[in-house]
Amino acid sequence: MPHTPHPPAAVLASDQERVFHGLGVSPGIAIGVVFHHNTGTVAVPEYCLTRDGIKAERHRFAEAVEAAVAQVEMLQAKARALSGSVGEELGYLLDAYQQMLQGSRLVRGVDRRISEERINAEAAVQKEIGQIVAGFAAMDDAYLAARMDDIREVGQRLIRNLTRTPHKPFSTMPPHAVILAEELSPADTALLDPRQALGVATVLGGAAGHTAIMARSLELPMVVGTTGALVGAKNGVPVIVDGTAGLLILDPSPETLSLYRTRRAELLRQRRRLHRLVKVPAITRDGVSITLLANLELPSEVSSVVTNGAAGVGLLRSEFMYMNRDTLPDEDEQYALLAGMVRKLEGRPLTIRTLDCGSDKLAPALGLLHSPNPALGLRAIRLSLKRRDILEPQLAAILRAAAHGPVRILLPMISTVSEVTEVRACLDKVAKRLTAQGHALPDPLPPVGIMIEIPGAALAADALALQADFFAIGTNDLTQYTLAIDRTDEAVAGLYDPLHPAVLRLIQFTTEAALRARIPVSICGEMAGDPRYAPLLLGLGIRDLSMSVANLARVKQRVRSIDLVAANRRARIIMDQSDSTRIGQLLDDFNAHLAP
Repeated sequence: MPHTPHPPAAVLASDQERVFHGLGVSPGIAIGVVFHHNTGTVAVPEYCLTRDGIKAERHRFAEAVEAAVAQVEMLQAKARALSGSVGEELGYLLDAYQQMLQGSRLVRGVDRRISEERINAEAAVQKEIGQIVAGFAAMDDAYLAARMDDIREVGQRLIRNLTRTPHKPFSTMPPHAVILAEELSPADTALLDPRQALGVATVLGGAAGHTAIMARSLELPMVVGTTGALVGAKNGVPVIVDGTAGLLILDPSPETLSLYRTRRAELLRQRRRLHRLVKVPAITRDGVSITLLANLELPSEVSSVVTNGAAGVGLLRSEFMYMNRDTLPDEDEQYALLAGMVRKLEGRPLTIRTLDCGSDKLAPALGLLHSPNPALGLRAIRLSLKRRDILEPQLAAILRAAAHGPVRILLPMISTVSEVTEVRACLDKVAKRLTAQGHALPDPLPPVGIMIEIPGAALAADALALQADFFAIGTNDLTQYTLAIDRTDEAVAGLYDPLHPAVLRLIQFTTEAALRARIPVSICGEMAGDPRYAPLLLGLGIRDLSMSVANLARVKQRVRSIDLVAANRRARIIMDQSDSTRIGQLLDDFNAHLAP
């Protein structure tokens, strides 16, 4: 869940110092003074309307919507003036806000409540938000569940307009401020001045939310889940935010301040060293080139691929096109989004994963019934093959976008050869239709690869390699399915172990099958973005790693310190082990002897 994943605790470290444990969602260290941010939440009255008053109330609500549209348009103008990924990210977010304000489920639902329940507009907005957010909160996907923040922000904007409550969040903020708040909207976050606001700590929020994305774009350290920190924290009090460790420290002692000033200086030195690696190739000490790619959630992140030196995109999650809407995106809409990304990559490859969505991920346009076990139900490629009205427009959009640059198609949750052949037949059908319509298509058509994230697919890798143009090993799901562990369930999350011998053998089996078939194979799960695992993965024969943009420089630094012959030798030793603790020790010992 995106909101307060584990209950944080305050620890009294000295007579004054208080330490709050939360979740770090934007790395870095901020040392400043407390500024309490008023989130603009308004007390909402509820009262019954007379039958004659319904028309006037609907009109009042329509005026509030029109005012919100105008306000977002003003923010869009400001976003266009911002440079880099911050302005681009804010632009996409505000576009989504505009969609929610124009005939969306939210607007229609509020209008219906006013008419049918005969309640005032403010109460109708709050009730409709509550119903929509409850659906998002029921999901076990952090990224998709985090979209509830966008719904709340639009709803609060409507309520402020209805109650005529002014909203000037940072007009009194002092220099060197660290913002403490119940929550912070993405739009407000994007308009912060990093020279004035040094960091953020909130009670609510999650790593996949737009607020956290904006904080990372601005390089503002941020911690969420700081329950209790707002009590007794006065404006102007010294404070430290450690966005790497997930700590908020109020009234730090002189010793703590000295320690964190030293840590912050070292962190800045490390960032400067890593920044110098952006244009340096990812080559091992013995001259083997390794391809480092980026995983993306949103189109706005494309610019960061280029600026951080990634060789391309190894995984674009296409679910963003289906969320916060009641209708499926059509071919032209998908094409426009994807083609824009391809152009911005300037010749770097874009690997697009087809829709990986099921009843556990709330996409109203899909019209899915809830599955008793969503992880094992109708989802991903199974859903796409059953719903050709989803698959064919998406494949058509990808093919058309491929005319503007290199594109690869990645199929999620493949378990059988027949699934791959069905998709290929559908792709050929779509290509013939597009050619007949006069669309420009690449020749040959884009490569079709498959996610290896089910143990059965890993064990059938030899057969699948005959039908696939490339493999992408999704270590997150592969580990969960292999060990029967839901890593979001705190009761068993400690048992989630990518170094379990069974998981490693499935990775090894898949990699060797790909090498025998002479097709590329990559890792695109969290293992790829952790420098700790780099020697083992390279030693097993992996040459392509796809990860969060934020991890590229750290992994590149580790890659450049590795001698591949030594890594191969250590990998063989590790694969002979039967205990994950021993495997971890062997891997950590190897890393400890690498050059920094």
